Amino acid sequence: MNRIKTDVLIIGAGSGGLSVAAGAAQMGADVVLLEGHKMGGDCLNYGCVPSKALIASGKAAYGQQHSAQYGVADAAGTVDYAAAKDHVADVIAQIAPVDSQERFEGFGINVIREFGRFISADEVQAGDTVIKARRIVIATGSSPLVPPIPGLDKVPYETNETLFDLHEKPAHLLIIGGGPIGMEMAQAHIRMGCAVTVIEGAKALGKDDPELATVVLDSLRDEGVVIEEDALAAEIRGKAGAIEVEAKDGRIFKGSHLLMAVGRKANTDKLDLEKAGIEPTKSGIKVDDGLRSTNRKVYAIGDVAGGLQFTHVAGYHAGVIIRSMLFGLPSKAKTAHIPWATYTDPELAQVGLTEAQAKEQHGSKLEVVRFHYTHNDRAIAERKTKGFIKLMVVKGRPVGASIVGYQAGELINLWALALANKMKMSQIAAMVAPYPTIGEINKRAAGAYFSPRLFESDLVKQVVGFVQRYLP
Repeated sequence: MNRIKTDVLIIGAGSGGLSVAAGAAQMGADVVLLEGHKMGGDCLNYGCVPSKALIASGKAAYGQQHSAQYGVADAAGTVDYAAAKDHVADVIAQIAPVDSQERFEGFGINVIREFGRFISADEVQAGDTVIKARRIVIATGSSPLVPPIPGLDKVPYETNETLFDLHEKPAHLLIIGGGPIGMEMAQAHIRMGCAVTVIEGAKALGKDDPELATVVLDSLRDEGVVIEEDALAAEIRGKAGAIEVEAKDGRIFKGSHLLMAVGRKANTDKLDLEKAGIEPTKSGIKVDDGLRSTNRKVYAIGDVAGGLQFTHVAGYHAGVIIRSMLFGLPSKAKTAHIPWATYTDPELAQVGLTEAQAKEQHGSKLEVVRFHYTHNDRAIAERKTKGFIKLMVVKGRPVGASIVGYQAGELINLWALALANKMKMSQIAAMVAPYPTIGEINKRAAGAYFSPRLFESDLVKQVVGFVQRYLP
């Protein structure tokens, strides 16, 4: 048995773990990184990267089939599903070197390609090596949640970990789960010529503002996606190419392939947390505001910390704990400024409080401002006028922003900046945006907040009248 000591031990080479490893090593700490599966974790191999690549294939096909509005004849937009999956694999391959073992060894990091498990409060065993560390970071991420639906174990099904290796085009894809992953994959596949039925036990996109979610769901239905809500899957039966899902209310849905997209579960099973005095929760690992576990030497970041499950959150967590772990400075993780986006067409993005949350928290102090894409000249030129922005404002400061529409995931960045820095609406309104851009929507929305104060104010009109009458 080999035994080594280190300053920082990181379990998991996904987005969060790699960020901590690179930062700590370049700042002078001795670092050991464990990864028992693929470098880059879920995001690179099974999540953000391949899903956006597949969405791009669907977008290209849809664009060819709907080009007449630009004066270009519609084309067949014929899809080679296997070639589209080759495109996905190529995108992953181009990004993979950034997350590779060789790159991180170049930072001076000891990369061990084994799963780790705790054997004491400050020791982890990985294969035939025991690592004793001053600080340990659990960054093991999450995996697809596969609920125990009767019959599922007898039927072939896909998850996000297998879907991108599927080269046979599904004739009819059944998707159980109407969250962001389910809806993104539904639209990608309908655009590539598959029939698609989404089976959701409650409401599709149920965690988003329902007013904005409706815009997305209506768009998907217009493209041909069948979305069945309040359809809790009770039984699954059939065989490859002929699968049936029966809902609790008796509805039966038939398809050729099945994708399970009902959520995620934290990867903690292999860690032997109890041997390190680390308390688990239903959603991961119990952590304090500084992301420390019940064992003060051990941090948990990213999906396994039990909060928002996004790649950019894991990267943010890495910065939080580096401040504490390497410099001994107080550092807390916050969520109010964390944005997220669903990459359907139109896109759906959110940061801070939704309208419902803001009303509950701020009551009569809340002002809600809307601005529609139909009033943006670039959106008109691009034929992308479906959507709007909704701002939640309290005492002149934004506390939340909800956007549905073209490039919503890009537009939300400005409001994430505003919330992170407690900026005022006046600062956003003072920005000069180039014309014509989609980004003008943000400035015009801020302007819409001030319009009634300027154009409907008797005081303003009196001041203007005074100046015009009496000042030279």
